[in-house]
Amino acid sequence: MSKPANNSPKVGIIMGSSSDLSVMQQAADMLNEFAIDSELSVVSAHRTPEAMMEYAASARGRGLVVIIAGAGGAAHLPGMVASVTTLPVIGVPIKSSNSIDGWDSVLSILQMPAGIPVATVALDGAKNAGILAAEIIGAFDGEVADKLSTYKDSLKNKVQRMNEKL
Repeated sequence: MSKPANNSPKVGIIMGSSSDLSVMQQAADMLNEFAIDSELSVVSAHRTPEAMMEYAASARGRGLVVIIAGAGGAAHLPGMVASVTTLPVIGVPIKSSNSIDGWDSVLSILQMPAGIPVATVALDGAKNAGILAAEIIGAFDGEVADKLSTYKDSLKNKVQRMNEKL
């Protein structure tokens, strides 16, 4: 688990295996850009179900506001976490070694039953998960909202520079 600067992470970033870290690190990097503290953990829905349940059940009490859960293959982690917490859960489907081109992961996270929503980003889309978590926090935190506005302006400026080069 990474240690946040003030020891009170707002976003929990969890993954089913450490092999998912190269994808999930993108979420942590985006949150760092917006100065939002996060924690990284490996929590497997299949191999450590008790730890997963404890993580999800204790998340709000530990000060988390959003959980980003990445998983490949059967990808049960985001949905199972969402079934145990009332916090928003953002699912990141990961194209893993046991995946069917990532579609199994996408559909496992996307097709949640009514009552247990999981926001789902693109395959390997942890960067967008980090941005979405920041937007959720930014809805109630003006400083984060300002940083998001600056970030989105930088995207607009990047496209304008592309057009100028044409």
